[in-house]
Amino acid sequence: MSRELYACVHAAEFPAQALLRLRPDLATQPVAVLEGRAPLEMVCALNGKARRCGAVLGITRLDAESIEGLKLLQRSAESEAAARSVLLECAAQFSPRIEETSQGTACAFMLDIAGMERLFGPPERLAKRLRSALAAAGLRASVALGANYHAARMKAGAQRGIAVIAEGEEASALASLPIAALELTEEQTETFILWGIGTLGELAAAPEAELVARLGDEARTWSALARGTAAHVFEPIEPSLSLEEFCEFEMPVEQADALLFIGARMIDCLVTRAATRALALASLTARMKLEQGGWHERTIRPALPSTDRKFLLKLLQLEIAAHPPPAAVAALTLAAEAGLTREVQLGLFAPQTPEPSRLDVTLARLKAIVGDDRVGTPMLDDTHQADSFRMDSLSAGDQTPLCEGRAVHMALRRVRPPAQVSVVLRGMSPAAFRDGEHHFKVTAAYGPWRTSGCWWSAGVWDGEEWDVLAVENGSASLAYVLTCDRLRNAWRLEAIYD
Repeated sequence: MSRELYACVHAAEFPAQALLRLRPDLATQPVAVLEGRAPLEMVCALNGKARRCGAVLGITRLDAESIEGLKLLQRSAESEAAARSVLLECAAQFSPRIEETSQGTACAFMLDIAGMERLFGPPERLAKRLRSALAAAGLRASVALGANYHAARMKAGAQRGIAVIAEGEEASALASLPIAALELTEEQTETFILWGIGTLGELAAAPEAELVARLGDEARTWSALARGTAAHVFEPIEPSLSLEEFCEFEMPVEQADALLFIGARMIDCLVTRAATRALALASLTARMKLEQGGWHERTIRPALPSTDRKFLLKLLQLEIAAHPPPAAVAALTLAAEAGLTREVQLGLFAPQTPEPSRLDVTLARLKAIVGDDRVGTPMLDDTHQADSFRMDSLSAGDQTPLCEGRAVHMALRRVRPPAQVSVVLRGMSPAAFRDGEHHFKVTAAYGPWRTSGCWWSAGVWDGEEWDVLAVENGSASLAYVLTCDRLRNAWRLEAIYD
């Protein structure tokens, strides 16, 4: 076993692959990618079907439009960034030490896989598993393995499929590669062609001393690269998990069904990427770029992190149906937050609760009917204002009963909504009150308890509260809570003590 072993992953025509990865409807069509400003756009990448139709790199948009059946797409930096993250995450499954070697329109990474044979088997098996992982993510790449860094890099960039270079046979493995694999300048390439050197094998056979005398010290490096003996200092990058997918549409999308068709594929990719790290999706944010400018953003947060694709797509569908974008969508970005999957342990004698997925879908439908601010868990605000609370999203965490371990002596039954009453005062305290139908005589009054706040804003409040004992037509005495809004001089019956 060699002390050094490298695997190079080389994805050619990356601008085209990045755009087609989330567009299965274009997989069977010839596609070319344009870059530059109109009308000087040129083809920078294309797929195999486009080559068979006669398209080549560098032709103008006018020439490309003359090819029958050729589909033209605009290059997207956002799509390429998202696809690069996917390729990097797939590579990180096989090695923690990765170095980027991308050049031109190709995206390439070099993996230090020395010692990984114990985890993934022989080099051939590792290469097949690596290529299968990339294919599952919608990317086509060539993979080359070898003990020499540069030999594996050049071999992966020059051929398709899988190549395993045995240690000590680098020169023969590289002999058939064209001299262009050294990434020479145009002038240097012409010089070698004039000398009759067109392949790396011919360059390796040339006397090194003669090359250095004519071309300078760079020729020593080229000769070492051609023989597969050039040294390299590995500089690994630090890959980070960024769960984000991007898709830019050729024409703005107006129908939600067409938007969700692409969104389904994007959710599949996000779930697969998270599952490779034993994670789930804790939230999903859809950012829609509108045709008229601006963005429309919606976020869904399941009660529990989930990897259920159909469930997440249903939540996204309900959220977009409840809050549709105000204009046609030109591009869609799905960004997810990763979370750990959790299992809810039920008590032996506790009633069975609904499944989190069904509960989330039910809540999403309720929000679409009554509004987002009317569904959730009520939470008290940090204020002295009476009856001040907010609605938070439901949590699947453990809930501790508020009255656990306490002896309840009296209950306060709130009147919803509070009843407007007219009050008779005697000595600044309530003596009687009427709610429109019934008349109550106050036998004892305790208070007032005054509170006020938010004097600096439009939400200013100033009130007082009274606890009173009152009777109605000689009936038993009951305890009531009366409040007075001092700003509006309005009295209300807030609650009854049981």
